[in-house]
Amino acid sequence: MIEYWLQALGLGLAAGLLPGPMLGLVIRETLEHGRRAGYLVACAPLLTDAPIILIALFVANALPASINRWLGLAGGLFLIWMGIDAWRAKPQTEANGAAWGSLGRALITNWLNPHPWLFWLPIGGPLLITIQRQYGWFATVSFLLVFYLLLLGSKILLSEIVARSRRFLQGAAYRWVMRGCSGLLIGLGIVLIAEYLG
Repeated sequence: MIEYWLQALGLGLAAGLLPGPMLGLVIRETLEHGRRAGYLVACAPLLTDAPIILIALFVANALPASINRWLGLAGGLFLIWMGIDAWRAKPQTEANGAAWGSLGRALITNWLNPHPWLFWLPIGGPLLITIQRQYGWFATVSFLLVFYLLLLGSKILLSEIVARSRRFLQGAAYRWVMRGCSGLLIGLGIVLIAEYLG
């Protein structure tokens, strides 16, 4: 089970720091409305991801094991692609959005964001099914807790950094963080592919 917790740590951290609509929105709301707005945006996945996870679990459970294996392989390749994309990422300082409250904007952004769907359908869903079958529901819930602790915690930490120092977003520190995420994602993708090929 430790290997799955380590995967949850890596996936949660990488998902929290990768550039995308939610990261841009965390930065924008923090810059415009302060750290509380950034924290609300960071926590939006707690409200939006549950239906996505349930759909992913239903799909993963309904499909034959051979299809899930191919989904897992596709998920591993997708993680490697995300890692390569993260290596080339540039700092984001703003995000587009309508002029309503931070949380409402975040909920809509995350629901329409393809990243959660692309993560939970080919990667997260089959992974949760595997953990549940091997270790039971307690282990599955603990995986989700670790994943979301890192996902939300990294976005909240980023919001705090943005609130304290805008220069961080243009500095070398951001590039090194993204390169670390890149290596982490590529490594996790290779591990996932090896698991499904093994």
